[in-house]
Parts: sequence; C-alpha cells; structure tokens
Amino acid sequence: MKLSIIIPVYNEAKTLLTLISRVEAIDYEKEIILIDDCSTDGTQDLLQKYSEREGFKVLFHKKNRGKGAALRTGFAESTGDIIIIQDADLEYDPKEYGVLLGPILDGRADVVYGSRFLGGPHRVMFFWHYLGNLFLTTLSNMFTNLNLTDMETCYKVFTREVLDSLKLTCDRFGFEPEFTSKVARNQFRIYEVPISYSGRDYSEGKKINWKDGVAAIWFIFKFRLFG
Repeated sequence: MKLSIIIPVYNEAKTLLTLISRVEAIDYEKEIILIDDCSTDGTQDLLQKYSEREGFKVLFHKKNRGKGAALRTGFAESTGDIIIIQDADLEYDPKEYGVLLGPILDGRADVVYGSRFLGGPHRVMFFWHYLGNLFLTTLSNMFTNLNLTDMETCYKVFTREVLDSLKLTCDRFGFEPEFTSKVARNQFRIYEVPISYSGRDYSEGKKINWKDGVAAIWFIFKFRLFG
C-alpha cells in the first residue's frame, strides 16, 4: 500500500527540516506532498531543495488561503492508496504511523483519527484549549452521532475511496468539522487510536486561536444542516 503524506506548511522554517527528516525515515512506500501556503519566513527557500527530489511533490500557493485549501491542493496531487495528514510542526510524531494505519490495513476501518485524549503521553499545556477542544468535539458528536474524543486532531488517515467520495470546500481550520461531518454522513467506518502530543505555545509558533474555534462552531452547524 502506498501512502500519500500531505503536509500543509505555513511559516514553519524552524521545524520543517526536522519534520521532513522524520517523515522520510518512516519505512513505508510513500510520496511526501508539501504545500506552502504563501510563507514569509524563509520556508519557501527551504522547500525548493525538495522540489526535484524523488518521492516529493512541492506545491506553492501565491497567496495565503488556509489549511483546508492547502490540503485540497495536496489531495489533488496525491496518488497513494492511503492518505495521511501531517502538520509541519513537531507536535505530532510520524513514528506513530504504524498505530494509525493498523485499523485500515487489517480491514476494520476506512478512516482513523489519532486522538490526543485517549491516554497517550502529551505535553501539559493550556486548560482552555483543552476545554475548547472538548466542547467542539462534543458539539460535533451531537450532530454526527459519533463518539470521537478528538475531532480537531491533525492526524486523520483515510483510504483513497474516502477521499474520492468527499467534496471538501473549507479553506481554513473549518476542514476538521467538515471532514468529520462528511465521513459520518457517508457512514464510513471510523476508528480512534491513542497518540502522543508535543503541543507548543504561541511563542513557539502555534497558530490556531479562539476565532478559529468560533468558526468551527458555525461549520459544525452548517455541514449538519446543509450538507
């Protein structure tokens, strides 16, 4: 099975090379697709050296469009049997791909979420972020009739069949509730597995904020009511 590892990138010059080396070290047949969302911190220069390297595809947005738009750009270029979403920071560890892939490879699941709240080791961080995530996940569960513990996780892994069946539209962090709503609506088999999480704070480059949380509420309602 070939993996398509989709990595949206925005101003991640400090972590990008380390993250890429960790993804490269994973022993699976794979393609690594990097989508720069109009970075301004030197990230684009770092990515240029991968543009001609075998096993890589490097794509550039001419203006900042958001994570969801970057993912759609990457999805359109992917050729793998299984798709993995990987953030360009170091919060999520590619060494855990085996755990994430397990339920798909053994035929139990079509979609796997890597949950930060199922007992894996994690950096102790912000209480209000945790509470906000819990609220959004609970609200999403109410509308989708799922029992996820971490709807907002980066680690979403799914088959080519799932990708080809979904029409995704959100440009920014609304991707998370949109994807969840649509895989639930299509009745795909969803599993959660525990992952570790090395969260970072805003001084270290964290980007999501309370405005994205408010937007997520709207998208949860929107995709439940209007599909």
